[in-house]
Amino acid sequence: MAAATYFSPSISASLSKTLKQAASLHPLTPSSLGFLSSSSASSGSFALKAVGMGGGNAVGSALGARMVSAPAIKPLISLDFDTSVFKKEKVNLAGHDEYIVRGGRDLFPLLPEAFKGIKQIGVIGWGSQAPAQAQNLRDSLAEAKSDIVVKIGLRKGSRSFAEARAVGFSEENGTLGDIYETISESDLVMLLISDSAQADNYEKIFSHMKPNSILGLSHGFLLGHLQSLGLDFPKNFSVIAVCPKGMGPSVRRLYVQGKEINGAGINSSFAVHQDVDGRATDVALGWSVALGSPFTFATTLEQEYRSDIFGERGILLGAVHGIVESLFRRYTENGMAEDLAYKNTVESITGIISKTISTKGMLAVYNSFSPDEKKEFERAYSASFYPCMDILYECYEDVASGSEIRSVVLAGRRFYEKEGLPAFPMGNIDQTRMWKVGERVRQSRPAGDLGPLYPFTAGVYVALMMAQIEILRKKGHSYSEIINESVIESVDSLNPFMHARGVSFMVDNCSTTARLGSRKWAPRFDYILTQQALVAIDNGSAVNQDLISNFLSDPVHGAIEVCAQLRPTVDISVPADADFVRPELRQSSN
Repeated sequence: MAAATYFSPSISASLSKTLKQAASLHPLTPSSLGFLSSSSASSGSFALKAVGMGGGNAVGSALGARMVSAPAIKPLISLDFDTSVFKKEKVNLAGHDEYIVRGGRDLFPLLPEAFKGIKQIGVIGWGSQAPAQAQNLRDSLAEAKSDIVVKIGLRKGSRSFAEARAVGFSEENGTLGDIYETISESDLVMLLISDSAQADNYEKIFSHMKPNSILGLSHGFLLGHLQSLGLDFPKNFSVIAVCPKGMGPSVRRLYVQGKEINGAGINSSFAVHQDVDGRATDVALGWSVALGSPFTFATTLEQEYRSDIFGERGILLGAVHGIVESLFRRYTENGMAEDLAYKNTVESITGIISKTISTKGMLAVYNSFSPDEKKEFERAYSASFYPCMDILYECYEDVASGSEIRSVVLAGRRFYEKEGLPAFPMGNIDQTRMWKVGERVRQSRPAGDLGPLYPFTAGVYVALMMAQIEILRKKGHSYSEIINESVIESVDSLNPFMHARGVSFMVDNCSTTARLGSRKWAPRFDYILTQQALVAIDNGSAVNQDLISNFLSDPVHGAIEVCAQLRPTVDISVPADADFVRPELRQSSN
């Protein structure tokens, strides 16, 4: 399946048409029970309040939720930065100025200057991100004719040594070795081991860092863990992050596919947490350019880990897992054949809905429907928006407070025997009825089939996407971060893999933190949709026209268009046998 990453020229006309449609719908009034978008109130500040829903009985607090004025809200982050190597550009997203650096292979000759003073880059680990990032860095530096060494550091006895050797890293040429030896001799250390392993080993890792070296992260999880302990990083080395907005296999696959298309790849955010010698920003931007990022935007480590951990529990994985389980059960219980129910849930979301959002935007999904289908979409959207927001709101608060981070650390420790208790590694989910039906559907699926554009499923999924966007917006995240975490990473990175192999395969084989999050939060989305949204539908609750009007006129659609035009027209190609099993899981998955 291919997921394009460029909005067609017709999107602006489609957007204008949709705004006119929105204006013709039920207008906002002071007594309306709907959602007031950021564009419809000058204060730009809202809070949740429980009220009843007009035209039907509210079922639970989420369905009765309403956005009302509140005295304060975090302003959207817009981080400026200075670079002496790369060209900084200003973009306007929904009325907010943000600063980015465009990527491109024509920038590779600048890498030696960006990495000035760095002789060795140590890539620690071989999980989801490390294989892709190590190979992309090595290839980009070679193209730049740089003599910087990219060396992999692994635990002694790790099964990953064989995989690293298979792609050209070796002890003989000095590009593969022990983890702590690699850390101690590297000028830039990219710490890409699992989050729980970082939490358990950070003290030893820090003790092996060279003074004035640079610690590089691709996730802010470690900062969150340190903050929960009242700690921060030692002050004798710099701390930066480059965070691709897609899983490792996507980072590598698009880099390889895009060798003929300048700038092809996965967008990245970057952060400079501390800079001991003034080099940190240029090193971070060089790292991102070397990965093949089409554009790189600024964030903070704190905002990154909040949006990332939250996102993978939301629309990137956990929430999608939950809503397809709920809808599959709903459809089959109402007489739909199992194969068709699977197509109308998983295949629809990971296929045609994602493709449409990727190439034309969310509004194009809505505008693809007939009048009757639009009514079905609206029923699903109206009933699902606040229940989804209810769980997303709770999830974000758990991440921000450190509770979710602590949960990941503790779960990682339960993978091993301790205190006289047995080990409890995560089991697989792929043997239940729904996922066995999925295997059958994919086996008979014609090449290139993206599944049906089912209006009710689309309404639920788009409601989830918009609810996640709104939580991040109200929590002060930049539009670049919001759009990449809630839209682009979903439809252009994860969903194509899930379409090729199934949602259960992703849940069973992605990063430990994401797998844990999906198992914990998917049932919450499943239950709240079943117990509130679908009950409201069955009880004949009226469609909240303010929700629909504000969806159609939300400024995020224009911001998504701008972000999409920052990267070239290259599709990610994911074959049916695409392999993204993490090395430590291979033995149990074969």
